[in-house]
Amino acid sequence: MTFDAELKMQFLFSLRSKGVTDTKVLTAMEKIDRALFVRGYFSDRAYEDMPLPIACGQTISQPSVVGLMTQALQISPRDKVLEVGTGSGYQAAILSLLARRVYTVDRHRRLVRAARQIFDDLGLVNITAFAADGSFGLPDQAPFDRILVTAAAEDPPGPLLAQLKIGGIMVVPVGQSDTVQSLIRVTRHETGFDYDELRPVRFVPLVEGLGKDT
Repeated sequence: MTFDAELKMQFLFSLRSKGVTDTKVLTAMEKIDRALFVRGYFSDRAYEDMPLPIACGQTISQPSVVGLMTQALQISPRDKVLEVGTGSGYQAAILSLLARRVYTVDRHRRLVRAARQIFDDLGLVNITAFAADGSFGLPDQAPFDRILVTAAAEDPPGPLLAQLKIGGIMVVPVGQSDTVQSLIRVTRHETGFDYDELRPVRFVPLVEGLGKDT
């Protein structure tokens, strides 16, 4: 299946109907073909607004959630962004069209290798992908203007909050892994953090340590 004009129109209409209204985000999502990130049995469902299984027991998030999370970050072209949870690489690819630099980290080496290959194929040269424990962020590259976490934590992780610039924004699902979580936007100020609850979501849990895959 290819991302033809009619499919694009339906895809973008679905995004708008779910609340993704930022023109820059919609343009980025129009340019990045989700089908490139969905392999095998589910590839013919790449343009449906639903999460789909990928390798290592993970999922590629539904497009409307990707759009809403990206929109909530309010990215500017000069921003340096950290994504925790590379997964398929779809979210990082979209971020790369909006930000100056994207660092993405995942505990599964297999996922990082596959995502790097797609980034190379698409010529997305401003993404750096690491296999590492994302719950600790990337201290060597901190601070970040924006941080996006694509796995649910019980609370916004302290190491990630510490790596957020003053004036920076982090978007993270918060809640128990076996219940519906809340998508939270955290804004860092000189004196502390503001927390805004955006919407209910459901993500895989944020797990410490590296995966067993090689």
